[in-house]
Amino acid sequence: MVPEFVPGLRLARDFYAMVVGPLLEEQFSQVPYSAALLGPGSEVAGFDSPRSTDHDWGPRLRIFLPDSDADRHASALTAMLASRLPESFRGYPVAFPVTREPGGPARHRVQVTGLGTWLTSHLGFDPRHAVTLLDWLATPAQRLAEFTTGEVFHDGPGELSRARDTMAWYPHDVWLYLLACQWQRIGQEEAFPGRCAEAGDDLGSAIVTARLARDLMRLCLLMHRRYPPYSKWLGTAFARLPGTAGLTASLAAALSAGSWRAREQHLGEAYQTVAALHNQSGLTPPLDTRTRGFYDRPYQVIDADRFTAVLREAITDPQIRRLPPAGAIDQFVDSTDAANDLRFLRACATAAWVGETPGHDGG
Repeated sequence: MVPEFVPGLRLARDFYAMVVGPLLEEQFSQVPYSAALLGPGSEVAGFDSPRSTDHDWGPRLRIFLPDSDADRHASALTAMLASRLPESFRGYPVAFPVTREPGGPARHRVQVTGLGTWLTSHLGFDPRHAVTLLDWLATPAQRLAEFTTGEVFHDGPGELSRARDTMAWYPHDVWLYLLACQWQRIGQEEAFPGRCAEAGDDLGSAIVTARLARDLMRLCLLMHRRYPPYSKWLGTAFARLPGTAGLTASLAAALSAGSWRAREQHLGEAYQTVAALHNQSGLTPPLDTRTRGFYDRPYQVIDADRFTAVLREAITDPQIRRLPPAGAIDQFVDSTDAANDLRFLRACATAAWVGETPGHDGG
């Protein structure tokens, strides 16, 4: 029988409270630890549904030990859990295989590790120490979301909660820089739906419209201090923002429009809504939210460069003000394979700060 669906975060919370926590108290009461559901997985962000249970699914959580205790206790704790955990919980097997271990055996997924080891492997750095500008810009927003959402069930040492507080959101000037770079992306392509269509490329016009919709959605998430997730969950996260029903309707109409003029009209509505959100944020002096012509060409745009300029002007940190307009790593690198290689991403981010920014041709 298929068990009744239980959202994975609630399943993990109950699994800890009813099974894992009591076992740790009985067998390892002198070992300080933290317990949480963090990292990858739709259930961490609360995006899971019954469909999610078809792979990598079951009662699971992470146990973090202080770095000084990990070598001494991690193996013994894992072995104890393997011998004492029940076969199932709430109808779901406690031991199950996962896709990242093809051909691997079913085993329990209460993963025990040192906190520092996990932080460094998941983020590329340890936020319990000084967090650098490179750390902020080279870490995909998806990774930051995976660390700061989910839930901590127990935090004896307190270090995990402090690290999550540190990474809860970007420092103010970094935030301004990312917003400026997101507007920059929009400004680079906002005239292209019309230009593509005029050149006889209606498919290209539709594709650029979709790119602009995606960039507007990511911009709104940044405005609301939400780490934008990767593509599968971008629309879900965007839909959960407050007051986005009208903007959603404008973007949906732009994507379904059959002509570039209709796309332009609905994109214009979306631009004006997002421009008003910018003014409401109070981050810069207010700007005119109306669309306007693109030089002497017959396209209506928001002139996103205006927003880029005032946001960059509001940055006070001289190091950040000098950065080129590439932005954080997932504003200019869009590859799943790259996103899974944190050393590669840090190298790319470093290179972006010293390289030349390519321009567009005049066509």
